[in-house]
Amino acid sequence: MAHAIFKTGGKQYRVTEGDRVDVEKLDIESGKEAVFEDVLMISDSGAVKLGDPLVEGAKVTAEVVDQFRDKKVIAFKYKRRTGYHRTIGHRRHLTRLKIKSITG
Repeated sequence: MAHAIFKTGGKQYRVTEGDRVDVEKLDIESGKEAVFEDVLMISDSGAVKLGDPLVEGAKVTAEVVDQFRDKKVIAFKYKRRTGYHRTIGHRRHLTRLKIKSITG
């Protein structure tokens, strides 16, 4: 089974074929295909290809399953003895991908 490490949105993800991964929001509609060419490593049945920094000719193909927002994250600021406290929250926009193929 092939494994790959690719990067998108400033983060790196380790995937195999058939995996579902939540990544930073991509401007691609649901049902469309996304191709990632920033592949850092590919491992296929014991043979490992490491990039310097990227593996040439390698790509990860995925199908966009859904665009959604993550759970709310609370950031609480507090300074003692001054009466200062502040609550901030946000929800990240994410894209759910299903990995279709890894080629290299």
